[in-house]
Amino acid sequence: MRINRRTLPEDTDPSFRFRYIDISAVDSLGKIKVPKKDTLFAEAPSRARRIAPPGSVVVSTVRTYLRAIATVPPTHEPLVFSTGFAVLEAMPQIDNRFLGYYCQAQPFVSEVVARSTGVSYPAINPGEIGNLPIHLPALDVQRRIADFLDAETARIDKLVATLQRELDLLVERRVAGVAAAVSGSTHTDRRSSTLAWLESVPTAWQEVRLGLLARMGSGHTPSRSHPEWWTDCSIPWITTGEVKQVRDDRVEDLYETREKISELGLVHSAAELHPRGTVFLCRTASAGYSGVMGLDMATSQDFVTWTCGPRLLPHFLLWCLRAMRPDLLGRLAMGSTHKTIYVPDLQMLRIPLPPTDEQEKIVHTVRRQNARIDTLTDRVRRQQELLRERRQALITAAVTGQFDVSTASIRNITDGVNA
Repeated sequence: MRINRRTLPEDTDPSFRFRYIDISAVDSLGKIKVPKKDTLFAEAPSRARRIAPPGSVVVSTVRTYLRAIATVPPTHEPLVFSTGFAVLEAMPQIDNRFLGYYCQAQPFVSEVVARSTGVSYPAINPGEIGNLPIHLPALDVQRRIADFLDAETARIDKLVATLQRELDLLVERRVAGVAAAVSGSTHTDRRSSTLAWLESVPTAWQEVRLGLLARMGSGHTPSRSHPEWWTDCSIPWITTGEVKQVRDDRVEDLYETREKISELGLVHSAAELHPRGTVFLCRTASAGYSGVMGLDMATSQDFVTWTCGPRLLPHFLLWCLRAMRPDLLGRLAMGSTHKTIYVPDLQMLRIPLPPTDEQEKIVHTVRRQNARIDTLTDRVRRQQELLRERRQALITAAVTGQFDVSTASIRNITDGVNA
């Protein structure tokens, strides 16, 4: 194989259009998700330079542990890749499909990862990839192996796609279940809702501005130019780094934070110490995600908080915020790259308000419904993982000659998936 080092020249016509591929567009099955929109050279990211012809194999040279390796599809041109990829092309004695599978096999991947250097972003020089040895069978054998793997990986990929549709439906069911619960779907006596994110609510319920039910607060970052404010830090401090804990809506209460601030930093900044049970909502980079403080905590300025009064339970408010997330992001969030929800809009939020005893029942209903769906979701994800593992093992075994593909059968490829 050889390394194709062709890149777009600096003097490329600014109106030249192409589809730009970065590492996020290569999935775990070695498929490239081609963007639907063209990119103008004049507006291209600085790393959009590497040209990969159809049939070539792209191998990520950064964050190599992600195994971003794929064969460029023949139906899309031109594709321009980030310079974080090496572009491999088959020599006359190598079938290009076989080369694609060989690069996805475990021995090749392990060798690339082993030769990578760096801790946070391990990387390898493209030239070093080009020098890796390839153990080749005869060309006709390569083609038989590629034919076999084309058929069998397509079968596995179809199963994985079917499971993904199941996951998508489970997500939809979960979201719909939360919205139905907080809107009192069990009540038959209903009226039209004045809330943008609900069609109707029980006639007996109120729709109340959140500021009348809970004290709204915010946060701040103590100045880093005062090192003494960042010593003896003991106060849990919620930043956007904590959003990953609540992103899938499984975690309700947050107890651990990556960073803490000190009493001195709290005093010398606009940060507040919020009591346990305060509800927080991220309004910037990861806008719309929410949780409940499991301890007394402070937050950065990226969050707003609500400390509930006697008429509102924190966890009922939490599930209202999660149910209205699509509306918050679609109607209130501003910005194209990084969405931001501004405080004045959040000050005007309104929610449905049942009696507190009914709020408690609704929270229990949501948890019970979600627990069932989450169990099913975990099972389906595990099935996907097993299929991906089998796909990887099959490719590795085939290209390394562990079995004769002309007599092989994997009718039992899904055996044990449901175990």
